[in-house]
Amino acid sequence: MKMTGGPASMNIKLALIIIGATIALGTLYYTQNLVGRLQQREKDIVQLYASSLEYGASTETINADFTFVFQNIIERIDFPLILTDQNDRVNSTGIVSGYKNIEHDPKLPDQKLKIFLQEKVIELSKQHAPILVKSPSGTILQKIYYGDSDIIQRLRFYPYLQILFALVFLIIAYTSFSYVKKSEQRNIWVGMSKETAHQLGTPISSLMGWNEMLKMNYSNHDKVLDISDEISSDLTRLSKITKRFSKIGSKPELIDENPYEIIVNVINYFQRRLPQLGKNVLISIAGEKEQKVKLNIELFEWVIENLIKNALDAIDNKEGKITFKVEHNRNKIEIEVTDNGKGIENNRRKDIFRPGYSTKRRGWGLGLSLSKRIIEDYHNGKIFVKQSIINVGATFKIILNSSEEIT
Repeated sequence: MKMTGGPASMNIKLALIIIGATIALGTLYYTQNLVGRLQQREKDIVQLYASSLEYGASTETINADFTFVFQNIIERIDFPLILTDQNDRVNSTGIVSGYKNIEHDPKLPDQKLKIFLQEKVIELSKQHAPILVKSPSGTILQKIYYGDSDIIQRLRFYPYLQILFALVFLIIAYTSFSYVKKSEQRNIWVGMSKETAHQLGTPISSLMGWNEMLKMNYSNHDKVLDISDEISSDLTRLSKITKRFSKIGSKPELIDENPYEIIVNVINYFQRRLPQLGKNVLISIAGEKEQKVKLNIELFEWVIENLIKNALDAIDNKEGKITFKVEHNRNKIEIEVTDNGKGIENNRRKDIFRPGYSTKRRGWGLGLSLSKRIIEDYHNGKIFVKQSIINVGATFKIILNSSEEIT
C-alpha cells in the first residue's frame, strides 16, 4: 500500500498552483482593463468639458441652452478636477472657483487654499496629463488637471487584495490539508498494524491450540493426522495473508470464480475454529450456488473474513448467528451478510469504512476500509450497510457484476 502521494501528489499541487495563478492573473487583467475603460470615460468627460470651455471662449455670449449643457457636464464629474490658466495658476473662476471634488478644510484662508490647490495641481499632473483648452487660433487659454475617481482607485487595488486574501486562504488550507493528511497517515499506520494483528490472530491462536492438542494426543496416530491437516490449513492461511498484503496497491488478476464456494470455504475455516475463539456462533449460507463472478480469490476471501470477524466482534449473544445470502439479480450478484450483534448507529454507517475508524477493541481499524477498496476499486462493485438496528443486528451488502448476463 502506498502511504505517500509521490509524483502524483506533486502533480496535483503543481496543477493547483497553475490554476490559482491563472485565476489571479485573469482577475488582474480583467480589473486593469476595466480600470482603463473607466479612465478613458473620465477623460472623455474632461475633454467634453474642455470643448465646452473652448466653445464658450469662441462666442461672446453663452445662451441658456449652452449653460444647461455646461451645468450637466459639471454634475457628471465625480473625480478631482482643477482648472488653471495657461501658466498652471488656479483659476479664480470656472467650476466652483476653479476646482471640484478636492477635499480640504473649508476654514482655510484664501491664500492657504490657493497654496493647497497649487500642490494638488502638481499631484494631479503625476496621474494624468492635463487637458488643454485652446482658442480657435490654437492659443492655450486654460488647463484642466484631473485625477482618478474613488471607484477607479478601489478597482486598481482590488485584485491585489484578492490575491492577498487568496494567498492567506491557501496557506491556511495547505496547513489544514497537511495536518489532516498526516493525521490520516497516522491512522492508516495504526489501522494497518491492527489489521495485521487481526489477520494473524486467528491462525496463530489456532496453531497454538493444535500444538496443545498434539501434546495431548501424540500417541494417537489418527488424531495426529487430523491435527496435521488443520495445521496445514492454518499455514496455508498465513501464506494467503502474505499474498493479500502484497496485492494491495497493484492491479489484481480477476478470473471467473464461484463466490458461493469461496464463502463456504471461509465459513468452514472459521466454523472449525470458533470454539477455540470462545464463540458460540452459527455461520450459514443460502442462495445461488452456480453463479460465476470475475474475482481475485485471495482478496475476495479477505473481504468475507473481515465481514465475519466484524460480525463476531459485534455479537455478545450466547447464541450468535451470521447468515450469508447469495442472489442473482439480472446481471448482478448480490451478497448479504446479516448478524444478530449490536448493530451500527445510522450516523456511523459511512464512518466504519474510513481508514483508522474503530469502535471496538479489535477490528474496524482498516479491515472495512480495505474491503471497500477491494470491492469497489478492484472489482468494480459496491459494498455498504443495507440496514442496521441497535441491539438487533446489521446487514452488509455486496454487489458484483455477474459473468453471465440474463437476457
